[in-house]
Amino acid sequence: MNRSVTTALPATGGTTFSLANARDKILVLYFYPRDNTPGCSTEAQQFRDLYPDFLAAKTEVVGVSRDALKAHENFREKYALPFPLVSDKEEVLCTQFGVIRQKKLYGKEIRSIERSTFILDPHGKILREWRGVKAPGHAAAVLEFVQTL
Repeated sequence: MNRSVTTALPATGGTTFSLANARDKILVLYFYPRDNTPGCSTEAQQFRDLYPDFLAAKTEVVGVSRDALKAHENFREKYALPFPLVSDKEEVLCTQFGVIRQKKLYGKEIRSIERSTFILDPHGKILREWRGVKAPGHAAAVLEFVQTL
């Protein structure tokens, strides 16, 4: 993975996010389909609850979906999420990490984000990835891996 890619995407809290600026620490980049859906809410709350443990492991957590920034701000406030959420409406990061998939929803084919998580070292190397994630317990599994680094 190339952290020298400088594309800056809007993130919550009036910030921007780029892989190039996310150096000097381990990065948990988790992709999720949509704000305020049951699985995505569960996953976000679990990362929130474990966030102090991630920080203690010198690891930053960043959530990414295609939702608009306003939806992200509302989602972040609703669940008191202490980490940034990135709005990837143009699918820049989604494409870079290959997380867009065709899914069936109520019998219709749709393009959606496959719930996926990536651990990147300070140089942008992917240390571990999870694809097709089930939300319950996932954040704890990610933390367990990070704590071994």
